[in-house]
Amino acid sequence: MKITTFNQAFLKIFTLITLCFITFSFTTKFGLDTYEIYLNDKLVLKQSVRQPLSLRVLQLDKSNTNDQLRINYIHCNTKGAGTYRNIVIKDENGKKLKDWSFANATGSDLTMAISVKELLALIKNNADHDLSLYYTSKELPKSEMLASLKVK
Repeated sequence: MKITTFNQAFLKIFTLITLCFITFSFTTKFGLDTYEIYLNDKLVLKQSVRQPLSLRVLQLDKSNTNDQLRINYIHCNTKGAGTYRNIVIKDENGKKLKDWSFANATGSDLTMAISVKELLALIKNNADHDLSLYYTSKELPKSEMLASLKVK
């Protein structure tokens, strides 16, 4: 009698463990969104979204007004660019100062380009505020801070 009870308990535990292994083997692996920021063709910042914010400082002091800031944002769930993409400049209070909208990416070109001249003008006109660069899309409706903007 005791042997039968032990075998049934062992069988139930073994079945539960097997089901757990099967369930967890089919779950998707979640990655991280990543982005790259280029000043013209030079990579100046490459980041995974969940890295510390203190590392996300974009120095524009060595750029000139003819330069282009290019941003590539790659979503982990689509392995590509988002749709209805926007880059927004906000001050430390979250007030939007400038909003750029970009067409949906086609092919391998994920680039969102912004004139450094516009950024420098925004920084100059808001010298008493801390400005930051944010990204939003249909896939990421809550904006994600990409970098703080700094000019010495």
